[in-house]
Amino acid sequence: MALSYAQGFVLLAISCMFAVSHAETVVVGGSENWRYGFNYTDWSLKHGPFYINDTLVFKYDPPHNVYLLPNLWSFINCDFRRATLLANPTQGSGEGYMYVLNNWRVYYFASSADSDCEAGMMKFFAIPLPRRFP
Repeated sequence: MALSYAQGFVLLAISCMFAVSHAETVVVGGSENWRYGFNYTDWSLKHGPFYINDTLVFKYDPPHNVYLLPNLWSFINCDFRRATLLANPTQGSGEGYMYVLNNWRVYYFASSADSDCEAGMMKFFAIPLPRRFP
């Protein structure tokens, strides 16, 4: 028995909703949170993969912050000139700052406080994958 286009579309829509419902909330750094001296690139490689619609939670104390860097060059060099401030030093307290990985692209995250990015390793990248259907 063949499916009609309408039935196929409904099945696809339901499948997409089911896939989206499996999005996870991930605390960046786990129990270490977002802090100076922890290797977040290593953490992200071990924790991954991340998926589209997963939420990253950055929990931290001042003076740290969260920036989205525009490209690999900025990430490697800790260059914040064209970066976007996502969360200021006060937004990491309590429940933390939440960021949804809503597109299939490379996300470069870093903290600009003092030497967080360069010496403190407070930077990592995430490439969220599309979720597989169950």
